Amino acid sequence: MKPEEIVEAAIAIAVSAGKEIKDIYLDGSFEREIKQDNTPVTSADIAAHKIIASSLAQLTPDIPVLSEEDADIPFEQRCEWQRYWLVDPLDGTGEFIAGSGDFSVIIALVEHNRPIMGIVYAPMTDVCYYAIAGLGAYRRENNADIRIRSTQLSAEQAQSLRLAVSRRQDPQSVLKLFNHGKHCDLVVLGGAALKSCLVAEGRADCYVRIGPTGEWDTGAAQIIVEEAGGQIMDLTLQPLSYNERESIENPNFIVVGSPHLAWDELLISE
Repeated sequence: MKPEEIVEAAIAIAVSAGKEIKDIYLDGSFEREIKQDNTPVTSADIAAHKIIASSLAQLTPDIPVLSEEDADIPFEQRCEWQRYWLVDPLDGTGEFIAGSGDFSVIIALVEHNRPIMGIVYAPMTDVCYYAIAGLGAYRRENNADIRIRSTQLSAEQAQSLRLAVSRRQDPQSVLKLFNHGKHCDLVVLGGAALKSCLVAEGRADCYVRIGPTGEWDTGAAQIIVEEAGGQIMDLTLQPLSYNERESIENPNFIVVGSPHLAWDELLISE
């Protein structure tokens, strides 16, 4: 089954989960817990997970699902997967709790350790970003699809960067990674995937993530960014990998719209 044959069904699943999240968010009545990794989880995360997991199982019974809310699957089992769904039912749980509205549903299809299809759906704005390997990246809004492309900067233009940063993170923790003299205009938004999509559609030039994330946070965003002309890399400028080790935690990473720039010169080594 080709990704283009199931992308609309997968988008519909993301939208269905997003509507459930939105209803819980607007109602304001949700349960909150702290997981073993010291990150929050809410009843909205769990509700969205159940919708996505059951719907994907019906759509593609032969493709396993790895979700943030059901990630306790031994690597010995996962490493046998040639193709699987990689899901974050609610990316931006902290933003959900804080009431900013900056959160999304993430669904990626990974094949041979590389994302080949990705969907990022923002319930509060009803905007969906999606991409399929080799077929481009798109933003869907008001039932219209617009192909998106990242901004390709010249070396001279890169002297001033539009940097996507979190609402709840000290910008200095990111700005200090850039060489002295670098001017950065801050583009503030919550949610890791949504900030990556800002880069993909050319509204920001880069986004640096410092702190723990899982592979589900970047899988869909990676194919969207790549199909838009950008790239996601760790801070040694190596591509992120998927399902190739026991840990599912990402390293710190950078999302760039202009991969051709000398980012090794723009960034200070960790």
